[in-house]
Amino acid sequence: MANRNRNIKVRFRVSEEELAILNERMQLAGTINREAFLRKMALDGYIVKLDLPELREMVSLLRRSGNNLNQLTRRVHETGHIYDADLEELRQGQEQLWSGVNKILSRLETIT
Repeated sequence: MANRNRNIKVRFRVSEEELAILNERMQLAGTINREAFLRKMALDGYIVKLDLPELREMVSLLRRSGNNLNQLTRRVHETGHIYDADLEELRQGQEQLWSGVNKILSRLETIT
């Protein structure tokens, strides 16, 4: 043991569910050596953290669009009429949503 290259132990705890996931991933990778697998993932693996403010904007736009559609539906049921201004507002909301989707897709395409 004195001649080992790796003489420092690193320990951490996992839950039963996390251990099951770890074992599943090891099986998918075709390895049974947990120490080697964890070392490889820790040193060569990577974490993807997406910071997409456009996604938060999209959620907000979707909520507004849903609210507008519900209000328009209620009004149509009450009055039996639909107004051009209401349809234009919905169309503009849909254009904003599509614009947001395109922004997000463009950002995701740049991730390597």
